[in-house]
Amino acid sequence: MADGALPITSLKGKVSEAEWQARVDLAALYRLVALHGWDDMIFTHISARIPGPEHHFLINPYGMFFGEITASSLVKVDLEGNVIDKTPYYINPAGFTIHSAVHAAREDAHYVMHLHSDQGVAVSAHKDGLLPLTQHALIVLPQLAYHDYEGIALNLEERERIVADLGQKKLMMLRNHGTLSVGATAAECWLGMFFLERACAQQVMALSIGRDNVLLAPDAAQDEVRKQTGMGMGMIGGLAWPGCLRKLDRESPGYAD
Repeated sequence: MADGALPITSLKGKVSEAEWQARVDLAALYRLVALHGWDDMIFTHISARIPGPEHHFLINPYGMFFGEITASSLVKVDLEGNVIDKTPYYINPAGFTIHSAVHAAREDAHYVMHLHSDQGVAVSAHKDGLLPLTQHALIVLPQLAYHDYEGIALNLEERERIVADLGQKKLMMLRNHGTLSVGATAAECWLGMFFLERACAQQVMALSIGRDNVLLAPDAAQDEVRKQTGMGMGMIGGLAWPGCLRKLDRESPGYAD
């Protein structure tokens, strides 16, 4: 154990199978974000709803880097932000504000991911938002909502506006702030964010040659991709997820502890 780290007791076999699986999948999401360089030290959050009637969810312990997160270190809280089980850690109030809003409003929001990647923040600050420049962007755009910046997310009243702006979409650009993905599964949440972040990175690179020199996708092509991707990320996310876990086993083992 590294100097300054708090001991984490394994919860495997001490919580329900459903909760343990949610913990493992959520820890995997944290590690994947770290592997892709999309983390922001100890800031930003990914959360998971624990199956059951209690509306409890899991979120990162404030102070741990994403590459350190394990299934057992995740903190269980209720929709009021109260920590349910004894833990040496606490949570970031800003993370609670955003994630509790989405979990409470959307029955399909089992996993919610919010990031501050360089490219995601850059596009969130672009007046035109995400442009139809690439195939990744065209796949994302039909599911993309926008929410205007209101300051650091500490005001609980902002939750209503976040929910209203998100509507029934799966992805959101938080203006001047970052990106958000919602999924019924960890796989769907991950793939949605993967495509959004790739689209943002591609836009930043394309616009380096100037706004007048980029080629927007034709309207007919945009319509065609919208029809082709009408089922969303659920199915293909499930195909990609086992490979993502194998990558973690090779490059970031220990997440399932």
